[in-house]
Amino acid sequence: MCSVLIENQDKGNGRRDQMATNIWEMSATQAHELLRRKKISATEILDSCIKRIEDVDGYLNALPERCFARAKKLANRIDENSSPKSPVDLLGLPIAVKDYNDLSDVRTTYGSTIFRDNIPTKSDRTIQVLENNGANPVAKSNVPEWAGGHTFNPVNGLTRNPWDSSKSAGGSSGGSASALASGQVFLATGNDLGGSLRTPAGFNGIVGLRPSPGLVPRGQRYMPFDTLWVEGPMARTVEDLALMLDSMVGHNIGDPLSFPNSQEFFVKSLKKDFAPLSVAVSEDLNIVPVDLEVRDGFRAAVKTISNYSWDVCSDIPDFSGVLDAFKTLRGVLMASMLGDLVTEYKEAILEDIQKNVQVGFDANGMKIIEAEKIRRSLIINMESFFKKHNFLICPSASVLPFSVDQPFVSEIEGQKCETYIDWFSITFAITMTACPTLSIPCGISKSGLPIGIQVVAPPRHEAELLNFGTKLQEIFGVSKLLPIAPRSF
Repeated sequence: MCSVLIENQDKGNGRRDQMATNIWEMSATQAHELLRRKKISATEILDSCIKRIEDVDGYLNALPERCFARAKKLANRIDENSSPKSPVDLLGLPIAVKDYNDLSDVRTTYGSTIFRDNIPTKSDRTIQVLENNGANPVAKSNVPEWAGGHTFNPVNGLTRNPWDSSKSAGGSSGGSASALASGQVFLATGNDLGGSLRTPAGFNGIVGLRPSPGLVPRGQRYMPFDTLWVEGPMARTVEDLALMLDSMVGHNIGDPLSFPNSQEFFVKSLKKDFAPLSVAVSEDLNIVPVDLEVRDGFRAAVKTISNYSWDVCSDIPDFSGVLDAFKTLRGVLMASMLGDLVTEYKEAILEDIQKNVQVGFDANGMKIIEAEKIRRSLIINMESFFKKHNFLICPSASVLPFSVDQPFVSEIEGQKCETYIDWFSITFAITMTACPTLSIPCGISKSGLPIGIQVVAPPRHEAELLNFGTKLQEIFGVSKLLPIAPRSF
């Protein structure tokens, strides 16, 4: 079955329109509703996604590791079970699992030749929660080798951007973002340290959420008390994102930072009558270079939202010193996670990753103490900021999607980038706030590429953030262009 009949009720005049639509073109919310009403089976939805993957992923390489047989077995089991397991049951919606997350009985490489033949016997905590709540992993999404802002690695190669296949899909969740934008899956996992979820969301015109630390439980591979690296959902619309988030959250005894979500379901929070009083905006947080075309797109977005009832101002927190502090803390985290591997397999690990780890090895006590003091000051600044404003908005990347032939961006508007991560410093500045952040498309550049924004909310205010996100989504309208066929220019 390649298409399904969608009924659209026009509440204004009672007219009901019918439109034949490919299953894979539907939003996750639409597909989930049809599953709930038993108008379609988990197997039919899976078959539609598999066909779409086979049709387009040869151009993109977003989902290099497929597990179709595994997914078909699960879809069959779901179809045989007549009732949902819980209110947050995804009912067999096909998802992509990022290749940094372990998926049981499926090759998981982390983009490294060291793990070329690694097949985990069980899924990590993040994926276990999703599978327990009815998600059906259909493939692993491509990643950079261990970390990075451009998705390519020596095991599975390069992932391309469906808006222009000569451009980068971003990273490190580039495979997930590319697969979503091109309609290969309904939902996808991402994770975010310095922008690994938000940058590819912006590059591919989708939505992604970096949640508050602890909202989504993390796997055993991560440092248990680190708050820089979080797991989060990616989707084509905010409504789909909320649907997935409801199926990811919760306390897990193996993640000491995780906590039970005491709020109502995020999907329900979208329907509340909420509007912010004050929104602060900044093109560059006063600390980073930004491409002129991105600035133009951001200014246009700000001009548009200024026509609405909320106050828009430029009263932003002080981010002084945050970038260097992040690099120190990131280095310590990388050394903690990968230091032993670099020591044992140095020749098999990308030189840039070795340098990241060395930053952690070289960080002395005073440097770490200074980084933590800067982070504390930023948190205090954010606390004061949120007493006056509901949200902070800035670009999700300093540049437009760049050529796939570039390993990273080396210069922005004449300012050289010292390291391979400097070009996405506008996202890792926000990482240091520990605030939930929504990446959402705000427009299209002159060259036809998406431009995204980050919307930052107070800690654990995901409900209000997603609610506001639905308003921005309607205002900007980019989500209505998805999914798209891969384009080549």
